Amino acid sequence: MSKVIDILIPDLGADNDVDLIDVMVSIGDKVEEEDGLITLETEKASMDVPTTHGGIIKEILVKVGDKVNSGDLIARIEIEDEASATPAVEEKVQEAPKAKTEPAKTSTNTDGAGEVKGQVLVIGAGPGGYSAAFRCADLGLDTVLVERYPTLGGVCLNVGCIPSKALLHVAKVMEEAEHISHAGIKFSKPEIDLPGVAAYKSGVVKKLTDGLGAMAKMRKVTVVQGYAKFLDNNSVIVEHTDVEGKQTKVTFDNCIIAAGSQSSKMSFIPHEDPRIWDSTDALEVKEVPKRLLVMGGGIIGLEMGTVYQKLGSQVDFVVRGKQLMSGTDADIVKMYTKSNVKRFNVMFETQAQSIIPKQDGVYVEFKGKNAPEGAVAYDAILVAMGRSANGNKLDLQNCGVNVDDYGIIKVDNQMRTNVPNIYAIGDIVGQPMLAHKAVHEGHVAAEVIAGEKVFFEPKQIPSIAYTFPEIAWAGMTENEAKAAGVNYEVSTFPWSASGRALASDVSSDGMTKLIFDKDTHQLIGGALVGDNAGELLGEISLALEMDCDAEDIALTIHAHPTLHESVGMAAEIFHGSITDLPNAKAKKR
Repeated sequence: MSKVIDILIPDLGADNDVDLIDVMVSIGDKVEEEDGLITLETEKASMDVPTTHGGIIKEILVKVGDKVNSGDLIARIEIEDEASATPAVEEKVQEAPKAKTEPAKTSTNTDGAGEVKGQVLVIGAGPGGYSAAFRCADLGLDTVLVERYPTLGGVCLNVGCIPSKALLHVAKVMEEAEHISHAGIKFSKPEIDLPGVAAYKSGVVKKLTDGLGAMAKMRKVTVVQGYAKFLDNNSVIVEHTDVEGKQTKVTFDNCIIAAGSQSSKMSFIPHEDPRIWDSTDALEVKEVPKRLLVMGGGIIGLEMGTVYQKLGSQVDFVVRGKQLMSGTDADIVKMYTKSNVKRFNVMFETQAQSIIPKQDGVYVEFKGKNAPEGAVAYDAILVAMGRSANGNKLDLQNCGVNVDDYGIIKVDNQMRTNVPNIYAIGDIVGQPMLAHKAVHEGHVAAEVIAGEKVFFEPKQIPSIAYTFPEIAWAGMTENEAKAAGVNYEVSTFPWSASGRALASDVSSDGMTKLIFDKDTHQLIGGALVGDNAGELLGEISLALEMDCDAEDIALTIHAHPTLHESVGMAAEIFHGSITDLPNAKAKKR
């Protein structure tokens, strides 16, 4: 007996109308569980959507170029009846906090395990997790924090956001030294001491992790090192990563799951080869490969590609879509791409179809619009094709929390799952997978547990690519406004008209773009490209949260000369009061 099941797009969070850039299977193909079906490109990165079951592809209901959303039907797969005990995605995902389920009995042996009790357990000590734990402690709750790393901070602080920014700082200093000769200052070619670079990066990380450890002690948060798995909806067992064979049972009244995500892996890539890197490997900077291939055109790949290009690598990108950072404002990305024509070789609308490790290199064959002929040898390959949530690694069936086949936990706007005393935050609840989003979700979960009536209802979630030049955006993009039927107007201020940008030699690749509702004059989105663009985004984010209109921004006095002025001047263009550029709205005389 066989059964045909539906495969759906997983929860994409706030992302809508996501670009489908590749269909990886054909009708009649036999697939294994977790094999990739399609590839999506969100604002942050490319993301493969795997099959949730093994079987035969019977129907494919999407094609390259489609815009897809959470819950859309991708394909139908014929599976053996024995495998059909696992319900299809649409049967598993439920709106939290409905449909409480009876916790399953655990088979885990806890004999001999130590025991820790707390009012609140937080699983995962990334930015969302430690923020939730510290907020709980500040609100008077006895809190236990479980973290797999020996230091707090999770992926972001230990092997993500922070070490990558330390390396980007090194690369930026090299970039500035290289390009200052036209101003009368000349430097000799830099000598690169890789152990010194790695030590600098590790020193930055250590300062922050030490600080978090001290704050945990100050707040009397109990920290347990290891991996947590649920026994029921009031206890977990922690397999220690600091002492082999040690277990600790943690009991709790309420739990916040902040277990994060991991780099996505693709079945045709030989990940076991040490020359095949994920972002964690790239951050170790043990060597500078002569030729580096980056798979994916998202932020993580672009940031690390920038670092290695400055350290001396020849960097190629293979990107399935038509632009880098798909979903980001097209005007901003166009200016970024133009600025980096000489830095990278980007193969758009192309993908790797085979990767064969050999002694003298890793050989890659490509297919697509810009595929080179024959196999190309690389010294290393960075796979930066998005991240997968860790929801299926926690034995959630034992506590009754609903998790979909992609590891994503459904929550309501108080971060509560379908089990009333268990909450979830951060990457594990879906896109966008951003540390600052997780922090605010963590605060909400902690405050709800403490009895406060608060909700996670942001009007915007900002994003930044720390590339050269930087890209930053918040609110709606122009394409999103168009798709939503908003009567909008775009106001753009070029940094070539900024005194500070000219004096700082960053005017050629800088722009500030604001999007206003044409009827109400309210700001609905903004984006920047240019040096330190991320540092300018705060004003736009606040203006969006406060429902500011063009007049509010234009009539706010901005200090001169600053790059911040560009935000005010972009608003002045819409307002009709700009004097630093020709005024298209000036009254005729």
